[in-house]
Amino acid sequence: MNSERVMNPIERPQVTQELSENVILTTVDDLYNWARLSSLWPMLYGTACCFIEFAALIGSRFDFDRFGLVPRSTPRQADLIITAGTITMKMAPALVRLYEQMPEPKYVIAMGACTITGGMFSVDSPSAVRGVDKLIPVDVYLPGCPPRPEAIIDAIIKLRKKISNESIQERGALRQVHRYYSTTHKMKPVAPILDGKYLEVPTREAPPKELMEAIGMPVPPALLTAQKEDVSRG
Repeated sequence: MNSERVMNPIERPQVTQELSENVILTTVDDLYNWARLSSLWPMLYGTACCFIEFAALIGSRFDFDRFGLVPRSTPRQADLIITAGTITMKMAPALVRLYEQMPEPKYVIAMGACTITGGMFSVDSPSAVRGVDKLIPVDVYLPGCPPRPEAIIDAIIKLRKKISNESIQERGALRQVHRYYSTTHKMKPVAPILDGKYLEVPTREAPPKELMEAIGMPVPPALLTAQKEDVSRG
């Protein structure tokens, strides 16, 4: 009887086959990532026309609930924020505040050209932020003006693939820390032009001369003098 043992047999070992049928073999990272990518909860956040496409994604035609996405109205229960629309300098502090209130781990999808680079407002707008990645770290960029709901689904699929390959230890090391607001401007504050005092001048308090004559009100002498001068010139 040949008792020679084959080191690398072709068939699957019996012990390993029985073990794999009864025991789930995985890593903590895989289990943790699977739980996160299967239950992304996006926050209901939108500032411009891109949010109309995002709202259409919630409806029954596209039905993004099949991805486990449950829209939330509070940042404390959300782990995904889709910046749908133009971000202005006035809205930037509110966006950063909402992002900071979201629990870790959290993800960002920059949706639309206006969010990524400023879009059509990048040339002549003094208030549009030229890229939301200047404020918060972005995981997936979704270009378009505006992108369709199918494109949002594709961005979510790419984000799920990214989450599946993450490691718990590497997540903290790759966190972006050099966030800053948009480029500094050299504008100087000036005194307001419309201070409301022009409404108090006598010429605006009194009605027109024709109206005063029609309703029988006494016409001020200054208006009569101006009328005489117009007649003499003519």
